[in-house]
Amino acid sequence: MGVIGEEMQISVSPSHNIDGTLVLPLFEGTDIVPEAHATGLHVALKGQINRVLAEGDFKGKAKSTMTLFGGEGGKAMLVGLGKEEDADAHAYRKAGAAVVAARKKTHGTDLTVRFSGASIDCMGAFAEGMLLRDYSYDEYKMQKEEDKEARRSVRITCDEGQEDELEALVNIHSGVASGVHLSRDLGNCPPNDMYPEAFSDMAWEWAKQYDNVEVTIINYEHAMKAGMGGLVAVGMGSSRKPCMVIFEMNKEKPGRCPLLVGKGITFDTGGISLKPGANMDEMKYDMGGSATVFGTMQALASTGYDGKVVGITCMAENMPAANAQRPGDVITTLSGKTIEVLNTDAEGRLVLSDGLWKAGEFDPEFIIDFATLTGACVVALGHEATGLWSNDDDFRTKIHEAGNAVDELAWPMPLLPAFEKEMTDSKIADTRNLGAGRWGGANTAAAFLKQFVPNRNYDEDGEQITWAHMDIAGTYWGAKTNTMVGNGATGIHVRTMYHLITNWNN
Repeated sequence: MGVIGEEMQISVSPSHNIDGTLVLPLFEGTDIVPEAHATGLHVALKGQINRVLAEGDFKGKAKSTMTLFGGEGGKAMLVGLGKEEDADAHAYRKAGAAVVAARKKTHGTDLTVRFSGASIDCMGAFAEGMLLRDYSYDEYKMQKEEDKEARRSVRITCDEGQEDELEALVNIHSGVASGVHLSRDLGNCPPNDMYPEAFSDMAWEWAKQYDNVEVTIINYEHAMKAGMGGLVAVGMGSSRKPCMVIFEMNKEKPGRCPLLVGKGITFDTGGISLKPGANMDEMKYDMGGSATVFGTMQALASTGYDGKVVGITCMAENMPAANAQRPGDVITTLSGKTIEVLNTDAEGRLVLSDGLWKAGEFDPEFIIDFATLTGACVVALGHEATGLWSNDDDFRTKIHEAGNAVDELAWPMPLLPAFEKEMTDSKIADTRNLGAGRWGGANTAAAFLKQFVPNRNYDEDGEQITWAHMDIAGTYWGAKTNTMVGNGATGIHVRTMYHLITNWNN
């Protein structure tokens, strides 16, 4: 049984026959073909590999690759794992991605991957890297028939008795990768085709394939009647009206569950507070938070997760128009709190104010929101790490550790009382949507959101529901150092959430 990626089928076998190109992961400093790699290797190709290694032409540095042609002896690709003492699952994952990246450039043949003494976790991570990197977004390209590639086959060889465990692990990685790819598809889709109703239609159709998933759509009219003033205000200037999409998985299960909330601005002009024209095309990625939620639901559903999970996505298009909200407006949110709108380009926090308050209706175990929220977070952390805030230090640490486990860094940030005070300093409303100055903008945005995290059962005297905010403005796109991504949307934190949720009670 194989594992299906976008263009790739991975199978696991104890057979050491070689199909197509032989892939040999090697540690830095390897100067001769390891015995485990040598089985069935043609003498000419083996001699060529040994010469390259002995002369130091291939040093085995992390993520490096070299393809060798041995005539009738076949072809081999060497891929570096880095130093043996540093070669953990992360190194194997990156090496797997490097193979696919190199292979895409050469449109190579099928692959046989052969390891030397690797653990099942490391072999699985290598396959995961291949699956994650096996992605391209070509929906809008006209392709010549001769340029189209058939589904490519990858076979991972393992020792006798390992195949069942390894195949099960690779199947899980494949399911999670499908969630990452979905998140990337949503983000990469152009905004003329990816708008609030298009997202909701896709979610509705997607849920039909799973018996344990339900999707509820709160449309524009219903949102107005419900009092979702944040969502309505941001989206009312667009001809393509806002909506809220609610995913429920295994809803009949008793007890509390994780709840994820995503910012879904399918295109952000800034509204009346219009953004500069340069790079505005990238504002199609401003729905990355909703894509993370949808992708996580796909990862969980496709791997057969049997726990209860809820996702809420707040979808809107932020456009300037005669009926758009203005700087100076005061809106009333679902919570009843009023917001003085000082800048219509601080719109993500407005839709999230309604999503976070709505989350309390489900009495969740915890709430995590995802948003491409602030340029200030990119200034602080670049494209290397997601900003992470929480009202619970232990919970923040758990998310940080879950990100580390899958090599998706989320960096703890401060949620100081001074930031919260700054956001409530409005003369005419309960709160304001912009801080008093330019400093600490990512922190004041998090402090704004905290005001809309409900207390347990909406009890004014009760404790606030455990919550975290993840600002993915720097990591959902533009992360050129992300080995798993060629370009465009990254699908960041689908894997983090899968790891966190599936290991929550362990």
